[in-house]
Amino acid sequence: MKLALVGDIGGTNARFALWENQQLHSVRVFPTADYSSPEQAIGIYLGDLGLPPGSVGSVCLAVAGPVDGDEFRFTNSHWRLSRIAFCATLKVDELLLINDFTAMALGMTQLKDGEFQTVCPGKADPLRPAVVIGPGTGLGVGTLINLGDQRWMALPGEGGHVDLPVGTVREAQLRQAISDEIGHVSAETVLSGGGLLRLYHAVCKVDGHQPVLQNQAEITKAGLAGDPVAREVIDQFCRFLGRVAGNNVLTVGGRGGVYIVGGVIPHFLELFLQSGFADSFGDKGCMSHYFGGIPVWVVTAEFSGLLGAGVALQQGAR
Repeated sequence: MKLALVGDIGGTNARFALWENQQLHSVRVFPTADYSSPEQAIGIYLGDLGLPPGSVGSVCLAVAGPVDGDEFRFTNSHWRLSRIAFCATLKVDELLLINDFTAMALGMTQLKDGEFQTVCPGKADPLRPAVVIGPGTGLGVGTLINLGDQRWMALPGEGGHVDLPVGTVREAQLRQAISDEIGHVSAETVLSGGGLLRLYHAVCKVDGHQPVLQNQAEITKAGLAGDPVAREVIDQFCRFLGRVAGNNVLTVGGRGGVYIVGGVIPHFLELFLQSGFADSFGDKGCMSHYFGGIPVWVVTAEFSGLLGAGVALQQGAR
């Protein structure tokens, strides 16, 4: 019997694993910048495991961007993929492409104790959708629906590219400062690794500070060390995330809870838990009462996207 392979390909890294008996094994991470294509990276991955072309029958790749047709262009990397050419090159029988946040949402069904932390306490309604949102290289948004009988549906979308919402005069000033620089301001413009630096520059501009921090890592380090400007930037980042997450809850009726994923928040988790996220999350005027009892979790599981790709392959997702 041929093997099954799953992949979770973002803008910075591609993660691959074999999927067997509803479990991952042989997980490896490949920087996308170091390889010309997913076929090259997967070929090296399989070769390192001593598996020749044709050993893998089914592949599910979770990819960043809208999935449609034979050709796929990755949103935040130079990689391109043709379904037909991919299968021919690697001698694969079946290739299933799904949106990366479809996979991430399905991965929430595989969480174990210790892989998430409560931000807002509450009780999830299992009959209602759950929202999955994650700042990373970009901003991903997905919706998870429980179909019963251990089956799940994840709705793909491009919710990270909605307009950045504002709720205060200061937020409007910050958004205007960013707009003056780049034009249209999407949620992803701010709520991503690069967006944290962009927000830092906006705060410095509005408040008259001379910017001295150069990247996301420096801002995070300074914030954790108590630097007031960096802390202000991180808190505002969290507030914007709360507004976007709250908008998605209202849009899909997401009383099944909110999962915060991605690589940004875990770097300053302590500050996130102290931030104004919860205040802005439920700050919806006449609909603020709707948010009572909706739980929010930060997910720290390392390979949720890969697990979700395995679930999709297992369910025969389309």
